[in-house]
Amino acid sequence: MGKFLILILLIAAAAGGWLWYCVNYPYSGFGSEGVFVDVPHGASSRGVARLLERKGVVRNALAFEFYARRHPKRSLQAGEYFFDRATSSHDVFWKLANGQVFEQPFTVREGETIFDIARDLEAANFMPANDFLRATKDAASIQDLAPHAVTLEGFLFPATYHLSRHPSAEALTAEMVKKFREEWSTVTASEATGAATDTSSAAGGTNEADATALSSTGLASVRPIAAVVTLASLVERETPKAEERPLVAGVFENRLHKAMPLQCDPTVIYALEQRGAYKGTLTLADLRLESPYNSYTHTGLPPGPIGNPGEASLRAAYQPAKTNYLYFVANTQGGHFFSSTLAEHNENVIKYRRLLAGEQAGTR
Repeated sequence: MGKFLILILLIAAAAGGWLWYCVNYPYSGFGSEGVFVDVPHGASSRGVARLLERKGVVRNALAFEFYARRHPKRSLQAGEYFFDRATSSHDVFWKLANGQVFEQPFTVREGETIFDIARDLEAANFMPANDFLRATKDAASIQDLAPHAVTLEGFLFPATYHLSRHPSAEALTAEMVKKFREEWSTVTASEATGAATDTSSAAGGTNEADATALSSTGLASVRPIAAVVTLASLVERETPKAEERPLVAGVFENRLHKAMPLQCDPTVIYALEQRGAYKGTLTLADLRLESPYNSYTHTGLPPGPIGNPGEASLRAAYQPAKTNYLYFVANTQGGHFFSSTLAEHNENVIKYRRLLAGEQAGTR
């Protein structure tokens, strides 16, 4: 009986040692290219253990399950994980328990349109461009901000997002709109001379659709958030210089108050992009294109944003600079010459052309 007990103890010790070895020593049963493991929602620790063993991530499913059961308060998080080197079951468990899912950075640049973003997503193999464009046509998530919006254009905040290999277009647009709301709150809260107020609805509650922003021009008129974002999208596309953006916004604001066409080339480009007809340059015929987005043939703001503005442009549109400027033209240095009269503007145009030709701006 004593020998039998000793045998049992030896077997138990061997089993314990084997389990300890399986849990703590790195193992790699997959190729050098690495392996993805997709842990489904609601999977048990036993199911996950078998999946990991089948994929060659852990040496033994039983050992992994044993270790997992020692931590009953920590559940294994669903998601896709990537393993590219030998890893111990101990580390595999904590990677899954902490939800360290596989992610890749995807950057939306300031001013990009929904068409630009869709092309970038497809080029990076995240999703077909049409899937993203289809998701942007559901504007329900911004109805309180832009009641008449037909797409999410303008409300997909430029930032770096961390995506799985095959993200949901709907989940991505929701995250981008959420980021916009966070940034918009920051912009409106930090501008001492601006105001963002919600008016009460007929039912006596708060109706965010009526939220407005007061321009720093000192005018008594107010502008809906959707219009501020639209103005910001024009500013974003007109100048890369953050310090110029309030001036550009001020020019557009002044022209709006005088009922002058904004004559903003990017609005025509956007109209062409909507039709899939933009070839990379604008012609005189393009400037006569019949579209509500064409700010040469229509006064006022376009019916919606022409891109997705960043923080600096949102701030500029929320609080444009107070000037008498009505015109601006490029200065060949990445910025612009600003002027208050057509005569001054024409002189600046001549200056710009001379600079392009390599001459001194003031040469007669």
